[in-house]
Amino acid sequence: MKSLDRAGKAVGAWGSRALDLILPPTCPITGERVERPGLLSAAGWSKIRFIEDPVCAHCGAPFAYDQGEGAECAACIAAPPAFDRARASVVYDDASHRLIVGFKHSDRTELAPLFAGWLKRAGAALFREGTILIPTPLHRRRLIARRFNQAAILAQRLAEETGARLLLDGLVRTRATPPQKSLSADARRRNVAGAFAVREDRKAEILGGRIILIDDVMTTGATLSAAARALKRAGAAEVDALVLARAMKDGVDAF
Repeated sequence: MKSLDRAGKAVGAWGSRALDLILPPTCPITGERVERPGLLSAAGWSKIRFIEDPVCAHCGAPFAYDQGEGAECAACIAAPPAFDRARASVVYDDASHRLIVGFKHSDRTELAPLFAGWLKRAGAALFREGTILIPTPLHRRRLIARRFNQAAILAQRLAEETGARLLLDGLVRTRATPPQKSLSADARRRNVAGAFAVREDRKAEILGGRIILIDDVMTTGATLSAAARALKRAGAAEVDALVLARAMKDGVDAF
């Protein structure tokens, strides 16, 4: 069996090298040649805007200057999100948009290890013993059309990176909702209200748990808040959110 495994790996590696000769790997941002799939060129890296402290203690929105420990943004003070804390890796702009669209709609799943590293860094303060990672679910019709849930892939890879427990099917989407892209903040909240539920056979695992919701893009936080409400109704002790990118006023609209 071991010899067969070695042979299988050798064939796979040869096939990968042959494919790279036919279709050389390129940076998904700039199109430049890179050493292997899933890497960014130097120029590509320079276009990524990472979110650093200081940020809103609640939603993770970046501040222009340090406003003191525990400071919250005006939006969170006016209408606190249902999640306890949220953090994001990068600003959702033209460069990160190209990365996420490729990952989400063009099967660029080789980017998952890169993204997991970014998430681990951005969410370092959220992880503790017993943390459970739960991806934001797609409705079954959208999952069939897309063939995979990008949030689930991110959560799986992040679990491998951090050793956190993974609960892929903790949440379900109970109804199909129209895309959020063109909706106002109020319409987004109405659109996803009551759209999530905890599976009956997972409620015992959620009860008292410290959860980190995983998703790709956060705009208003409406989807993450709706998911957090469902988890808290099921008895979760704490629900944080960790996303790859956060839409800002100077970024392109999320999708």
